[in-house]
Parts: sequence; structure tokens; C-alpha cells
Amino acid sequence: MQNKLRPLLLLEKEALEDFDGVLTEDPNSVVVGLSPSQFHYGRLTEAFNLLKSGANLVAINKSRYYKRDDGLAIGTGAFVSALEYAADTEAHVVGKPSVHFFHLALKDLDPSLMAAETLMVGDDVRDDVLGAQQAGLQGALVKTGKYQDGDEKRFGDPNYVFDNLEEVADFVIYQQ
Repeated sequence: MQNKLRPLLLLEKEALEDFDGVLTEDPNSVVVGLSPSQFHYGRLTEAFNLLKSGANLVAINKSRYYKRDDGLAIGTGAFVSALEYAADTEAHVVGKPSVHFFHLALKDLDPSLMAAETLMVGDDVRDDVLGAQQAGLQGALVKTGKYQDGDEKRFGDPNYVFDNLEEVADFVIYQQ
């Protein structure tokens, strides 16, 4: 990690492997991702105290909620916002809906891709679609996954709205 960050990792076990080799002793930063097992008073207070001591706050994303098999569940954003508020700091968001995230994704896919000619498809109108639009991409909302009836009218104006991924595929293939 840049800046010699030694993070306190609020991540699930499966995500920790992405940080193999990263020093975490004597943390000077806090990294927050989707981690239901880490979001309890003791762990959040540990993170809060680091932040109050000057540690950097890094958010993998600021999602409001996500879909599980048993329905919707609170997302990372609520916990990041709680830490921001309590510690009087602002997180550096490295994932959606960060403009920088979308630009890095384009560059990684193909440096010659033009944002305005790229279609981002997602089921979250705010983080997927509006985030992509703020980065200059076309944004398409698909009414699957965590989509809630009327999202496209409440939160923004997607370039396109599709009922399912089959409609997205037809659009992409036959729009020529």
C-alpha cells in the first residue's frame, strides 16, 4: 500500500487474502469493506479511536445495502458514514461510486476505451448507474438483484432501463 499504510482491516475472512503481505501491526489507517462480522461496537470503537488519532479512513465502497438470499441487508456505507461522523473525518472511497474507480476500471479493461462510449449496467441506480454517469459513462439500470420498484424515478435518470440482462444483451448486440 502507498504511504506505508498499516491498516486495521474491517473485512471478512474471504477478502483478507487480497491483503496478504500487507503489514497490519500498529495500524495507522482503517480499511472498511462489507464485513458483517466486524461491524460491532468493540471493533468500530477500535477503528474510531485510530481515526481520532489521525489515521486515514479508506472505504472499499459506500453501498447503502446489498441483496442476500434472505432479502436486503445494510451495506458498508452506513458503517463508513458512522465512522466519518463520529471521528469527524472523510473516507477515501476506492470503489463505487467513486469517479476514480470507474476511470481505473476503464483503463484496466482497455486504455483506448472512451467513457462516453462505455455502458455500465447495474442494479443499484445510485452507486452503479449514477456513479458511472458522473464518471462520463452511459448508465443502464437493470431491474434485477437489489433493484427496488421505482428506483429509476426516485434517485436519478439512467440513460437506459432494462427489465433483465437478456434485454441488455439484445440492446448491446442489435443497437448497431
